[in-house]
Formats: sequence, structure tokens, C-alpha cells
Amino acid sequence: TNTHNMYKEFRDVTINGAVSQMYSEMAGRHRAHPNTIQIINTATLMASECKREHMTEMHDSKMKYPVIRKMPLVAKRLRATFTAKRPTTFAR
Repeated sequence: TNTHNMYKEFRDVTINGAVSQMYSEMAGRHRAHPNTIQIINTATLMASECKREHMTEMHDSKMKYPVIRKMPLVAKRLRATFTAKRPTTFAR
């Protein structure tokens, strides 16, 4: 009901995508309707200008992600809906 000021940072490829994330977050976390939100400024920030911890944790240049390898497709007669072991993600 009152006016509240907020500073938000979002990671996205475009500013439009970041604004969409902001509307979704404000609706989910704060139950704010899009017509009650006023965006004053949008900007693209350099890595050194980021303030929020959830943004700066992605700036590590030594960050590694697991390599997922595609598995060959198994024949339909050999497939199972439920199995007792985890799938292997590397080709043998």
C-alpha cells in the first residue's frame, strides 16, 4: 500500500529478460502486481559494480561445470521405466 524502494540485480542476456525476471520475483516473493511496480532505472553492470552476493558468486573465472555426455538411445525392447541403478552418462 505504501511506497517501498528496492535495488535488484539480475543475470540475463538482455535487459528485457532481466525485467521479466524482476516482475516474476516481485509477484512471487512480495505479491506485487505488475501495475503497482514502477521501474526507475535499468543498467548493465560490470562485474566490479555488482553488490549482491548471489551475483558476485558467478564471477569466479575458475568455476567448473560437470560435462554431460549424451548417451546412445537404447532399443525400445530394452528400456525400463524403473531401474535399480543410476544411469551412466558416458559412452562405453
